[in-house]
Amino acid sequence: MSKFSEGRFFEDFQIGEVISHATPRTVTAADAALYLALTGSRFTPHCASTQAAANGLEAMPIDELLAFHLVFGKSVPDISINAVANLGYAEGRFHRLVMPGDTLFATSEVIGLKETSSGKTGIVYVRTTGTDQLDRLVLEYCRWVLVDKRDPATPVPAPVVPDLRAAVPATELAAPRGLGALTLDPAMSGSPHCFEDYAIGERIDHVDGMGIMESEHRLATRLYQNTARVHFNDHVERSGRLGAVIVYGGVVISTARALSFNGLGNLWHILAINAGTHVNPAVAGDTVFAWSEVLDKAALADREDCGALRLRLVATKNRPCHDFPRLGADGRHLPDVLLDLDYWALIPTRAALRAGPRER
Repeated sequence: MSKFSEGRFFEDFQIGEVISHATPRTVTAADAALYLALTGSRFTPHCASTQAAANGLEAMPIDELLAFHLVFGKSVPDISINAVANLGYAEGRFHRLVMPGDTLFATSEVIGLKETSSGKTGIVYVRTTGTDQLDRLVLEYCRWVLVDKRDPATPVPAPVVPDLRAAVPATELAAPRGLGALTLDPAMSGSPHCFEDYAIGERIDHVDGMGIMESEHRLATRLYQNTARVHFNDHVERSGRLGAVIVYGGVVISTARALSFNGLGNLWHILAINAGTHVNPAVAGDTVFAWSEVLDKAALADREDCGALRLRLVATKNRPCHDFPRLGADGRHLPDVLLDLDYWALIPTRAALRAGPRER
């Protein structure tokens, strides 16, 4: 009997199946520090304990994208180890702050299956949830991946495509549990801009570019324990269409999010992911640029100190974003666009503007 696993192929999934993913992950301050080293993120909640304390927290929370990547990584061996591509996201929610010392668990439910016209692959839709050591819901999201079939001749059941919402309604948004009244000191955050200062339709060029180096993207993907072969197996990928391993799309998300500090420096927390597409792949040596568009704004129930911005975050490779590139004349994404992400984020209002504790 074989003791190794090749992972699941398309015909191995069943609608309604719930998969408990192995290897719970206790998140530490060391993980948070390494994440900062890999992304260069400067958002103050994850950088200064004084700012966390000013908002009623006992410690700096773990960056919500780090928590997302760790939960995502747990799911890879069971969902996407044989994936050709990770196609998209929807209905993502970040319910609770993750603190150093929390342990993350992950499960996924298969909610859709559809064979492609080639008969060689199929699209697998899953809803993945991350919980902590007290079985409290931390985050959830849907994603769909293109997965190889073990045998193209294998018959498959009729397609089931889930009806996923285009966006998380603003009425369902809430500040994460445990967050106290927000205190914003612009001298500490580096930005004076609050909820009221952003207009629907406004576009922001984040200006800076960040190269994705070979060692960095490999280390980041290992940090998340993402075992997808396309990110590590040089022996196979050097003969593929890109001639190199593909950078995990989550590295692009985190890099673009870090770049967005220049223009969105007071974003406090990602509340929801409405939709997301990894448009084109990146390889080591590509430089990521990013721009954002304000799609919507919403007040939060029972909160005067913060509101929510709905943002489109677009990342490109090797192309500055002063002209806000996304779609070509034919309506398709341009070939140098890497990511098109639609999300809700928490940001302080002017009511939160007051001098907070300063570091000396």
